[in-house]
Formats: sequence, structure tokens, C-alpha cells
Amino acid sequence: MRMDEFDAWLAERAAAHDFTVDRIPFAGLRGWHFENDIGNLVHDSGRFFSVEGLCLSTPGSAHQFQPIINQPEVGILGILVKEFDGILHFLMQAKMEPGNPVPLMLSPTVQATRSNYTQVHRGARVKYLEYFTGQRPARVMADVLQSEHGDWFYRKRNRNMLVEADADDVVPLTDDFCWLTLGQINALLARDNVINMDSRTVLACLPLVGPGAGADDRFGRSLTASRDPGAGAVSTMTELLSWFTGQRTEHRLDAGRLPLGALPGWHRDDKEISRDDGRRFRVVAVDVRADNREVASWSQPLIEPVGTGLSAFLVREFDGVLHVLVRARTEGGFLDGVELGPTVQCMSASELEEETSPFLGLIPAPGSPRIRYEAVHAEEGGRFLNAVSRYVIAEVDGPEPGALPPDHAWVTVGQLTALLRHSQYVDVQARTLVACLNSLG
Repeated sequence: MRMDEFDAWLAERAAAHDFTVDRIPFAGLRGWHFENDIGNLVHDSGRFFSVEGLCLSTPGSAHQFQPIINQPEVGILGILVKEFDGILHFLMQAKMEPGNPVPLMLSPTVQATRSNYTQVHRGARVKYLEYFTGQRPARVMADVLQSEHGDWFYRKRNRNMLVEADADDVVPLTDDFCWLTLGQINALLARDNVINMDSRTVLACLPLVGPGAGADDRFGRSLTASRDPGAGAVSTMTELLSWFTGQRTEHRLDAGRLPLGALPGWHRDDKEISRDDGRRFRVVAVDVRADNREVASWSQPLIEPVGTGLSAFLVREFDGVLHVLVRARTEGGFLDGVELGPTVQCMSASELEEETSPFLGLIPAPGSPRIRYEAVHAEEGGRFLNAVSRYVIAEVDGPEPGALPPDHAWVTVGQLTALLRHSQYVDVQARTLVACLNSLG
């Protein structure tokens, strides 16, 4: 597919289907119920996911309470890769998710929870699943368990996979799927709300490729050097891992699950569960119709943030090598307590108002020449409603490594990519920014 054909193709796929998402009261949820009327919000099958309560506590701090999604299943996020005329192409799916701000976004070839791909819903089978379950031969390019949003998911992980089909394997192209090159995907990453979160996290796990078209300018040369595992990083990999292990050791966050109806500071009416002050996020219910999904209609709860969030990488050069400023973040839903996140990460507008990061003021306003990347991307549309964040990569002149707060570190792109080969080191917002950074050249 040529790039000048993409917009018409996506619009045609959207017009070919019937998509509706309606807000409904909790009483209108089909197949869901509150346990004992005041307890957790669960599916009648006991599968899929539940909405529960969480109590967060750290030494010397007041307890915090919130709802959280508990989805213990490990899903598959997989992109099928195949070479055409000597160029790798990626099989992408135009997929509807009930929480997305636009009808269709590009998702991985397979994006499915275990309940979905084992057909608990008694719907249609997941297309191309056989390439990711060993039923058809394929060369594994990347395969790693990665976390999802630790603020809203309790210890949620997905299997992030890229597999390459055999050269002589004829892969049928079905409706709502298209083959795109990495260059085309990178160009689409520059647009608002085209590449979905699940695609971005898988693309971040892609092994590093050679320099792109932007490698001739200063930023491009610095970025290319940053991808080199042997480049001059301000900290060796051993030093970085020791620092990160120390952060995991020192940061204590106790996360205890509670019944959803027992959360201080939260209340439930017939249409939503929200904080008494109306900030951060709420839990709502929707009824969905999508005739191109494995099940044509269903209802479910979703988490809806209050306003647009922000995730930003500050970057700078050290001796001609681009470095990214990361922060060791503690979130209640992380399996290992701490993961590396963006320099600044806020999930909602109200959280951004409360942000105390010393680097928030260094993020330039839109249009600044210091901004190297900027776009609005939706978060996970299968569980979150209208959850969008401004993603920014911006150059700064400081600070020096010795002047950083103890939970921050300068790392190269090569070091981040090496950490992405392992589970639960780099959070999902930082993975989006890695994919966006790699799209620059």
C-alpha cells in the first residue's frame, strides 16, 4: 500500500462497518454484576477482568485508595512480519476498540486476551493466531512479557511478539488488515491517534535497525550513535542495572486489594464510580456494537480519565551520543514495584496539575524548536475510555548526571532497547516514546 492510499483505505474500512459505543448505567451491563451489590464489578463467567479496589501505602505517607482493573490473564500482542521484494513489511489491523477517540486505529496483527483467543465469548476465532502459538512456522524476532499501565491495571502483563513468516508462506490478506513497511509505520506515528498503544509497545521491542533518513543532521547522528550498544554512555550497563536494582530495593509501595465498594473517598451512583473531588478518573459502563469483532455486541466497564495526560522524554547529547532522561517510577499495579518511565508522566489533566517533577517546567510549549517529536496518542482502548496523552520528546541543555534527583538517570537508546528484551523494566508510556524516538531516523 502506498502512503497516499492509506487514508482512503482506513476511511473505507471504517465506513464498511457499524460501530457504536453508548454510555449506559451499571444496571444495563449485560453479563456483569457487583458482587454482593457493594463488592467488585465482575463478569458472570469469572473470566475477562474485574474492577476492584486498591489501597496504596508507603512508609510515612497517608494511604491512597482507588479502583483498579484486575486482569490476571496474559494476552498476546503480536505483529506478523514478512519480506516482500527484499523489504520487511508488518501486518497491521484496522481495529475498533470501545474506548478509542476515533473509530479505527492500527493495532497489531493479533491483539487478544487469553479469554478472547480461547473463545470464552463463543465468538469467531482470532485471525493469524496460529503464527504466535507455534501452529505455523515463523522466526521469532522478539518475544517478551511487558507490563501495562500500572496506575490502572493490577499486575497486568502481555506477551509482546514479533514473528517473521517463512519466505514461501503465502499469508492471506483479509479485510481490515494491511501490509506496511517500518518507514510507513514511522510516518504514521507522527500523526495523532493512528497507531494504537498495543502496536507501539510491540514496535518498541523491535531489534534496532540501521540509521534512517534523518541520520545526516546533528540530531540524527546523535540518535544513531545512541543506538550503538558500544557507544559512550554516561553510565555503563552494569552501573545502570545497579542503580535500578537500588531503586527497586529502596522504594516501598504496599498495594492491598479491597472490595470496590469499600474505598474511602470514592462513591458510586447509577452511572459511574468516581472520587469525591471529581479528579483523576472514573469508572463507567458502555454498550458496544462492532460488526468486525469476534463478538458483534457486548457491554463492559471502562476507566475514563479526567482530561488529557502527558508523557515526555527530555533528551540531550553527551559527547555526541543522545541520552534520554528516565525516572524510576513506583505504581500500584507494577508486579515488581518499580519500572523505568518517562521524565514526566501524568495520566490525566488533574494529575498534571498536581505534578511536582522538577523537570515539568523544561518541557517546551507546542511549536518550540526544541521539540523533536510531538503527537497525541490514545492509551489502551479496550479498557480505557477517551484516554489520550500528549507525547513529547524535547532537547534540553541540562542537567548534568551528577545533579539529578536519585530516581532519575541518563540512558542511551541502546541501553533502553537492551532492557526491553526483559520483562518489567520499561513501562508502557516509555515504550511508546522509544517507538516514537526510533521513528525519527
